[in-house]
Amino acid sequence: MTAFFDAADMVRDARRGAGLSQEELARRAGVSRPTVARMETVARSDMSVSALARHALSEASGISKPYLSQIEGGKRDGTTDTMSRIARALQVPMDLLLP
Repeated sequence: MTAFFDAADMVRDARRGAGLSQEELARRAGVSRPTVARMETVARSDMSVSALARHALSEASGISKPYLSQIEGGKRDGTTDTMSRIARALQVPMDLLLP
């Protein structure tokens, strides 16, 4: 089993261990229930863990996946508003995201 599938199992096991439904975990994480399901079942494709995380962050922040990818790759700088939305979605102080 690859680390990718191990991560999917870990998410599912942690959710179950906490006694949460997929719906409750999705609500707490600020993503949709299908996103949680995809993270747990891993649609046996070439989607990477990074892509799954980017998808969840995109849903939670309302920022497009291509824009997040460009920020992550250093091709674009995020505006103050964008970085604030990412920080809120991640539930971390914005200064943790700044250089």
